[in-house]
Amino acid sequence: MANFFSKAEVTSSGRPVLLRSEVECHLLSSVDLEPEDHHNFSPLKSGLLILTTHRLLWLPSSSASTPTSAAAIPLPAISHIFSSKKSLKSMFHSPRIRFQVLVSPDGRVFDPGSGSGSGSGLGSRSVVLTAVVRGKGDCDGFLGKFWDSWRARAWETNETSGSGSSSVSGSGTGTGTGTGTGGGLYSSDGSVRMVGVAGILRKEQELWESTDKSLQDAFQDLNALMSKAKEMVMLAEKMRQKLLSGTNSQASATNDEDMGSKEEMQDWLLSVGIISPVTKESAGALYHQQLSRQLADFVRTPLERAGGMINLIDVYCLFNRARGTELISPDDMLQACSLWEKFDVPVMLRKFDSGVMVIQNKSHSDEEVFVRIKSLVTKPEALRSGISPSDAAMTLGIAPAMAKEHLLTAESTGLLCRDVSPDGFRFYINLFPEIDPRDVYLVKDYGICDTWIKAVSTSGLR
Repeated sequence: MANFFSKAEVTSSGRPVLLRSEVECHLLSSVDLEPEDHHNFSPLKSGLLILTTHRLLWLPSSSASTPTSAAAIPLPAISHIFSSKKSLKSMFHSPRIRFQVLVSPDGRVFDPGSGSGSGSGLGSRSVVLTAVVRGKGDCDGFLGKFWDSWRARAWETNETSGSGSSSVSGSGTGTGTGTGTGGGLYSSDGSVRMVGVAGILRKEQELWESTDKSLQDAFQDLNALMSKAKEMVMLAEKMRQKLLSGTNSQASATNDEDMGSKEEMQDWLLSVGIISPVTKESAGALYHQQLSRQLADFVRTPLERAGGMINLIDVYCLFNRARGTELISPDDMLQACSLWEKFDVPVMLRKFDSGVMVIQNKSHSDEEVFVRIKSLVTKPEALRSGISPSDAAMTLGIAPAMAKEHLLTAESTGLLCRDVSPDGFRFYINLFPEIDPRDVYLVKDYGICDTWIKAVSTSGLR
């Protein structure tokens, strides 16, 4: 297989890494990929077949006994898709999807991105592949989407836009001084060409005006927004990268107010959305499984910014905002999180004794949090008056509700003691482990107990 198909990249949660402007269209489970007249690779057994606007992806099952790499077939390499024929024989075997693939002279599937198959050998050889659908799924719906994606030729749109931008950038590099179209003081329409710093500023102004017009057009109504969603996400990502590079190069020349505005702009751009959200229409019966994997990839950035743990409600709001109009229900969210136990993903769902549910990294350690809480609660002021969840929240850099759960967990381990009053909860360091049960009146001149006595004595309390 490694010598025939192109290799597809997958994330840590098993989701495919999509190309630029690539969108998932449909998928089928438990699919075998078999050759009909080619024997240079062994059949791919029981994998996930994903159709996108650019490729046909085959991902191995997580329960496969032998490790197999993910395979990709570019849609430009497909020369023909066979129509399904209904017969008496087809009623007694698994549904099949047959298509013809171009093969390059080196014996691999034709890949236009790598340049394989260029020249006279492009159409000299073809192979018929069969996708045997052994799982439950809408095979006819997949075949229809397969036809639509192949005929739409979305990959050519990207190539055209890329070549157009390169030709535009290359057309203005002339250095002549005449009135021709290749450069000089005058442009092709007879106007004076802007050069130097003024030309750069003029070009930047035109770029921002074009961007502003795109934003206005996109937000006129919902249909325009949906049609330009991919373009807006790509534009936002470019703006975010530019802000990041500007922050690194001009950090010494900006004040705190400018830095704050840039960070706020980055937060807005980071929450623009997911280009290809998993939907029930595209995933079918595998909706919750694929949603679970996509959610595991999505929460990595929020978890890093939140210190390794984040409230489930906050994740629900962030994830739905990123999905745009493809909202999910709380039940779908819970079911997707509960499936993480079956997958090898770096995140997990945790439920505290109080019932609060959070999402955290598997590498997150409560012991590290307890060390920071202990350092806070052993300060002289905290020894006298204790700490509140708000105090712990400021130290840990998390929400007060999450800080309260950490304090209650520390109390259950014997690190803290709790005092409940009309003003709320106050937590103190637990001194009982240092009291000798054989002599409760013995005052030690070392340890936390001695520190507490000195702190209380300083405040004038006995």
